[in-house]
Amino acid sequence: MGLVDTAMVGPLGPAAIAATGMGNGVFTAIMIFGAGLMLGVDALVSRAMGAGRLDDGVRWLHQAVILALIVAPIIMAVTWIAFLTIGAWGLNPQIAVLAKPYLAVIALGAPPLMLYSAFRRYLQGIHVVRPMIYALITANLVNAGANAVLIYGLYGMPALGVVGSAWSTCIARVYLAGFYYVVIRREHRRRGAAHPYVPFAIDAHRLRHLFAFGAPAAGQITVEVSVFVLATALAARLDAVSSASHQIALNIVSTGFMVPLGLASAGAVRVGHAVGARDMRRARHAGWTALLLGGTIMVMLGAVLFAFPVLMLRPFTTDASVLALGSRLLAIAAAFQLFDGTQAVTTGVLRGIGDTRTPVLMNIIGHWVLGLPVGYALCFRFGWGVLGLWIGLSVGLIFCAVALTFTWIARTRGLDLPPDVHTPEPAELL
Repeated sequence: MGLVDTAMVGPLGPAAIAATGMGNGVFTAIMIFGAGLMLGVDALVSRAMGAGRLDDGVRWLHQAVILALIVAPIIMAVTWIAFLTIGAWGLNPQIAVLAKPYLAVIALGAPPLMLYSAFRRYLQGIHVVRPMIYALITANLVNAGANAVLIYGLYGMPALGVVGSAWSTCIARVYLAGFYYVVIRREHRRRGAAHPYVPFAIDAHRLRHLFAFGAPAAGQITVEVSVFVLATALAARLDAVSSASHQIALNIVSTGFMVPLGLASAGAVRVGHAVGARDMRRARHAGWTALLLGGTIMVMLGAVLFAFPVLMLRPFTTDASVLALGSRLLAIAAAFQLFDGTQAVTTGVLRGIGDTRTPVLMNIIGHWVLGLPVGYALCFRFGWGVLGLWIGLSVGLIFCAVALTFTWIARTRGLDLPPDVHTPEPAELL
């Protein structure tokens, strides 16, 4: 969806591209902790399914919905604070004037986005994934159609420019949440008598457990994403060409990152299902399969980025300066694809065995202690510009990939079975 937005505001110029990316990046950094809280849902639901407890899976869904409704207003409030203070960020004025109203609108997409996250994780946990493909393809069509109408003012609508892109994204997110709700209802009806009836109710004990399990995972993904958002903000202090090149290249790389991110979710579900079934051999096999598949795909993707950078960039811009700098950024990206994919998949399979704390620690060290300081120094102290930022980000990704892979090896050598998921122990909440 971010790729579609970037492509469709492209004709408005580098400043519009940078502002859209900047605004969406800031919102993502705020929202990602809330969405990250849902990362525990698929592992908990898959364990319940592996243990043959369908009723427990539905109870986890209910608590996920409640948690989503609690967190969504907080995300909106923090985003509006960012909207009110953006003038003090030291951004390029051409970018700041467009990014500010974008933030005011995009915050409205928080409630449907949180519900979408809860519904999606539940569907992954019960192995109903085919409808997700249809949902996301059609949601992008909805987003693209609304972008065309609202950005450029078709069919008598006012031309809203960058703000129109924010409205389009909100509309698409409402569509996604509604689509997934319908899929869940249909899946429950399809099961008929096999589907247990579970009344919707707040379960404080489960809600605390879901938060405690998901909070470290949310912290990990927040630490990782916020580094890239801060890098985008730092790039926005440079000239518009540097910022636009950064934004386009980041969107391309982020789209490729969806592959290992999906494999991370699949790994978490398959490992969690095996753990719920008390089959440790299958848990290890599922984890290593996800890692091998992710590594293979990311090496292939890196080769494509290195060999055909202009082909990747041209759909977004025809500016010669942006194409030249963007090509150099994609060459750096090609070098870290294997490491980026490995750290993502390893985080997922560790989540499947119940380790959500180690990834956040490694991401803090890799990105904030190593990567960002190196990138800042290369960019501003040594005058390497946005290229220096990307080299620093690469350092952080390499560290995370290596550290988390060794963690997976160590954890699975002496893996102990956790308590049954439907009877969480008080100690697990600490």
